[in-house]
Amino acid sequence: MDAAEFRKRGKEMVDYIADYLEKIEKRQVFPDVEPGYLRPLIPDCAPQDPESFEDVFKDIEKIIMPGVTHWHSPYFFAYFPAASSFPALLADMLCGGIGCVGFSWAASPACTELETVMLDWLGKMINLPEEFLAGKDGQGGGVIQGSASEATLISLLAARTKTIRRVQLEKPELTEADIMGRLVAYASDQAHSSVERAALIGGVKIKNVSSDDTFSVCGSALKKVLDEDKASGLIPFFFCATLGTTPCCSFDKLLELGPICNKENIWMHIDAAYAGSAFICPEFRHLLNGVEFADSFNFNPHKWLLVNFDCSAMWVKKRSDLTGAFKLEPLYLQHHHQESGNFINKLDYYYFHWQIPLGRRFRSLKLWFVLRMYGVTGLQEHIRKHVRLSHQFEHLVLQDERFEICAEVVLGLVCFRLKGSNELNKALLKSINEAKKIHLVPCHLRETFVLRFAICSRTVESTHIKFAWQHISQLATALLKTWEQNHHQQLQQ
Repeated sequence: MDAAEFRKRGKEMVDYIADYLEKIEKRQVFPDVEPGYLRPLIPDCAPQDPESFEDVFKDIEKIIMPGVTHWHSPYFFAYFPAASSFPALLADMLCGGIGCVGFSWAASPACTELETVMLDWLGKMINLPEEFLAGKDGQGGGVIQGSASEATLISLLAARTKTIRRVQLEKPELTEADIMGRLVAYASDQAHSSVERAALIGGVKIKNVSSDDTFSVCGSALKKVLDEDKASGLIPFFFCATLGTTPCCSFDKLLELGPICNKENIWMHIDAAYAGSAFICPEFRHLLNGVEFADSFNFNPHKWLLVNFDCSAMWVKKRSDLTGAFKLEPLYLQHHHQESGNFINKLDYYYFHWQIPLGRRFRSLKLWFVLRMYGVTGLQEHIRKHVRLSHQFEHLVLQDERFEICAEVVLGLVCFRLKGSNELNKALLKSINEAKKIHLVPCHLRETFVLRFAICSRTVESTHIKFAWQHISQLATALLKTWEQNHHQQLQQ
């Protein structure tokens, strides 16, 4: 393919993508395929001779689309949003076209410097404390990670290194292995499984802290487990607070937890993967109060801020905590500006010191395009619209006495269920997802099986919410009738 054909095919692909997104609600939201469907549809080996673009293009609808779950359908209400917008898609095209591998400033100066500035822009939008911003002379700063899971792992590993070095100074008789064996990380019993996975990768113990009746961790619960572990000779070193938990979008109490972590020399990381985008709205910013006590903070613009995956924003108060843990600098990655004392050297902005991989894409282009072409007000309206729609669904649920709301609706997630057994609600979810008119996923709140209804699509409207509720209500009616008949037959036997 030469440049002339690329121009032609590029226009065709843009038209295809635009048509796909414009007409996505006409597609069944969840595919009709079984595991392994794809392998019989394609050859066992790559083609020996080139194929035409036409041949590849026609296989998109024939082979790929039948197995796609349509995350951007207005009938997709599962998980959390996967953000997307046309400006972000255009920026991703440019990123691929430039094709740089921006691990350091010299590898592509614009890639590093734009990321630095965009994370400052984003931090100011959510009113992060000044210590988290790079500015011209700050000690903190932001970085784009691939996911919130990576941000949690990076912060845990940095906290581990920092704690080992501190304890070695305080108790020289302890070896690194001695200290490692005593380290303990903590998270809410509602925290995402990626926190436990980070501890597994980091080779440290992790303990769940019990949440309260609102599924939030409070200061007294954390203090209790810390006192017990310290008395047993363990070394608490890391706590992951969650703002907007995956099961029900609950919020840990930072104003209680933060001072405890600071006093005990515990790194506090805040995982606000979903909810963080909402903090650009003044009416939701109070949910972030207490961030001033944190060492690191993370949220995903690729969930709710119209920036397509991957774009996970992470900030630290002291970037030296990261670079001190991960810094390795072979000769082939060095360059002459490192000796110049210029601002980029003083800021330690060789981003491969901030992450697990060496290479990185020009992801800040997506932020730059979206923040400029929507503006703060446009993004605020997107968030507010989703919150309005979640409360619309909540209201519909509350009008039906057969159902109940299971957690406070704060942002764009509604947790609900039929009043009755877990088995009844599992059957309801099964009938919903087998019908494939909408798509939901469940969660457990304590021992209770709950259905999650997340407002996801950029194009979802009130009509889609009404349709979804009518569909759920009709399926519930049919299910309850069947269950009553079965119960009556069992009584007769």
